[in-house]
Amino acid sequence: MRYLPAYLGATMALGGAALYALADFQFRFTLDTNSRFSLLSLSKDTSRRGRKNPRDQRNRRGRRVYTEPLHRDAAEEREAEKWFDDAKHSVSITNEDGLRLHAWSFDPDCASPKPHCYVICCHGFSGGPAQMAKYAHRFATMGFTVLTPASRCRELSEGRYIGMGWLERRDLLQWVRFIAAQDAQARVLLDGVSMGAATVMMACGEESLPSNVVAAIADCGFTSVWDQFMFNARALYHLPRWLAGLLVQGMSLIAAHRAGYGFREASCVNQLGNVRIPMLFIHGGADDFVSPASLDKVFQACASPRKQRLLIPGAGHAMSASTDPVTYWKRVNAFVSPLFDQ
Repeated sequence: MRYLPAYLGATMALGGAALYALADFQFRFTLDTNSRFSLLSLSKDTSRRGRKNPRDQRNRRGRRVYTEPLHRDAAEEREAEKWFDDAKHSVSITNEDGLRLHAWSFDPDCASPKPHCYVICCHGFSGGPAQMAKYAHRFATMGFTVLTPASRCRELSEGRYIGMGWLERRDLLQWVRFIAAQDAQARVLLDGVSMGAATVMMACGEESLPSNVVAAIADCGFTSVWDQFMFNARALYHLPRWLAGLLVQGMSLIAAHRAGYGFREASCVNQLGNVRIPMLFIHGGADDFVSPASLDKVFQACASPRKQRLLIPGAGHAMSASTDPVTYWKRVNAFVSPLFDQ
């Protein structure tokens, strides 16, 4: 018995060391783009996630079967990708952290452009500006001048750590100021998918949001970085809640020390309490990466008196526009037109 405290202490120390090592690995794997274990080097563009990674399901006998999700806008995507490559113009800025950020700019692609109307399309976690090609093309045909930034650490933009929308929110405000500096009458729509949606929601809650921002659309965004990693730890790795909590807490402490933000402070829900501009929230009913329950939570958290929501049944993550493009774009047009056709 006299050795029991020593045994318990050693066991706790070993357990703590193992947990720290796992949290450190997960942080480097997920958020540190300089790591040789970086997830970005393994990930595919989330805009094509449904086509390249069919959903894993099981039949009545428990055997795995793979089913392709509905993808009703494949032809539109191919056309938009070609347009994206042919029409893009390079622009860049320096953000508050001294990082050089890059984006692609597009002129309106219609006979009657909307004067002074702009849209910034923000891509998801493992994507890049090209992920937003079909969204950018749609808005260009509606008469908008379009900007598709590459988030920090992506494509031609500098940076090391992924901010899950929290660090990127300040970069997005910088892009709005970039537009306003060239056109004082600019009226800007913010549009984002997945982590891009979180970036948009977090930016819209900033006190320093430029008055040029007229409205925003958030497609399949999460409630907070903490909630998202907890959901992934349980859904993807099947960890019990207590262990998932310890792991995510460890990652959060490491992120606060190295990247400058904690997972709990990076909250869309908290930021949305300060929003006053019109917002449209969209989510897929079959999203297995960002819980569809997030739609209700972010919608209820939004303080704007002019907010709307759209749930697309059967749509997987970032697949709402592909699963039901008619409903999706009809709703987006109905939301955008009264605000930008004035």
